[in-house]
Amino acid sequence: MSRARVKKNDVVVVVSGKDRGKRGRVLRVYPKAGRVMVEGVNIVKRHTRPNPQKNIKGGIVNRENPLALSNVMPIDPETDRPTRVSTRVQEDGTRIRAARKSGAVLDR
Repeated sequence: MSRARVKKNDVVVVVSGKDRGKRGRVLRVYPKAGRVMVEGVNIVKRHTRPNPQKNIKGGIVNRENPLALSNVMPIDPETDRPTRVSTRVQEDGTRIRAARKSGAVLDR
């Protein structure tokens, strides 16, 4: 898999699937699997067993599941719309991610 275009704490929008149009913050990126975990998106019901040692109660728990990296796009900070990502090399040699349409820097 190539380098992921989204990073942890990026705000992304889901562009396809059952949660299309939802926005959320990236909680975790799985680059080898090509998947990403987004806050409040792809919620599934998980049946968990009680585990007193880890202080986990049993029952049905709602939690996020990873979704494909190709199904999310970062939000352009200037236009507040989904955008593709380009990389630029600065004068000091560091690489930054930038929005394709507006050219706004995505890295903080």
